[in-house]
Amino acid sequence: MVEKERKSKGISIEIKLQENVNAELDGSTLTLKGPKGEVKRDFPDKNIEIGYKDRVISLKASKFNKVNKNIINSYAAHIKNMMKGVLDGYKYTLKICSGHFPMNVSINNGQFSVKNCLGEKVPRTIKLKPGADVKVEGDLIVVESPSKEIAGQVSAAIEQLTRRTKYDMRVFQDGIWIISKGDKEIK
Repeated sequence: MVEKERKSKGISIEIKLQENVNAELDGSTLTLKGPKGEVKRDFPDKNIEIGYKDRVISLKASKFNKVNKNIINSYAAHIKNMMKGVLDGYKYTLKICSGHFPMNVSINNGQFSVKNCLGEKVPRTIKLKPGADVKVEGDLIVVESPSKEIAGQVSAAIEQLTRRTKYDMRVFQDGIWIISKGDKEIK
């Protein structure tokens, strides 16, 4: 009997915005603005209602079930990550490791290119996503963005650019590797 009453109530979560963060809600698209930039995200679930009033973002579902609970908690985590991104930003650090062939890394017009990767004549290139700030500082590459997803995707794309398939990466260590995500060092 208690479960039925609980299911009829629904579920809701409220997230208070911090002082330097401003929000706009347009349909199901939430935009957060802060000192480090702006992040937009669409929350397209028809069972979840998103509201914004008096610097509080509210997430509501009329039915209480596992699916709605998981979606609301995921949306709340996304909003907290967005808030952290516009306040502090996300920073990934990558290291250029070249044992035999020295690699040359450059950024031109939104293109990231690696020359002389494993002795290859043709440079390997990728197009960088808008919203990511990539800097090359000696043998380190720094990727910064207010969006956690964009920073992670650009860092992973750079790491995968120099990947050598069908070789043991413990032995063949040439490439570009992520060494830290924000304050966390990767060992």
